[in-house]
Amino acid sequence: MALTSDELLNYLGKLNITVTTAQHPPLHTVADSKPLRGDIAGGHTKNLFVKDKKDQYFLLTVDEDAVVDLKTIHHVIATAGKVSFGKPEALLDLLGVVPGAVTVFGAVNDTQGRVSVFLDTQLMENEVINGHPLVNDATTSISAADLVTFLKATGHEP
Repeated sequence: MALTSDELLNYLGKLNITVTTAQHPPLHTVADSKPLRGDIAGGHTKNLFVKDKKDQYFLLTVDEDAVVDLKTIHHVIATAGKVSFGKPEALLDLLGVVPGAVTVFGAVNDTQGRVSVFLDTQLMENEVINGHPLVNDATTSISAADLVTFLKATGHEP
């Protein structure tokens, strides 16, 4: 069973990771979130849940302004051929989130290690990274170093 947002925040606390979470209206796209830029400091994420032809799944967490070419990204992340977006059912099953709420924090729900997580180098230059805490009506801010600590604790080597 997928963790709730509150359970995620408790999990982070057990890892001694300090975060702040801001509530806001539901945000489904990066464009929806742009008006919050003055209110929530740090690097903001764009998350792509993709799969290759062998049904291997990948979560690409990049800077909100990054351009990801789905026709060529397979060369960068070394997949079995080109990638396409994962189906909403797989997203819910593997990361415990729905379209519009895709987040790096979904790694906590991938207890079988079926999703490989990639973090964009440009995004990681920020001291603070922002992502949805499994729901799209809040944004959680975490230090870049603690994000890596979190991912490793979930069994995902970024």
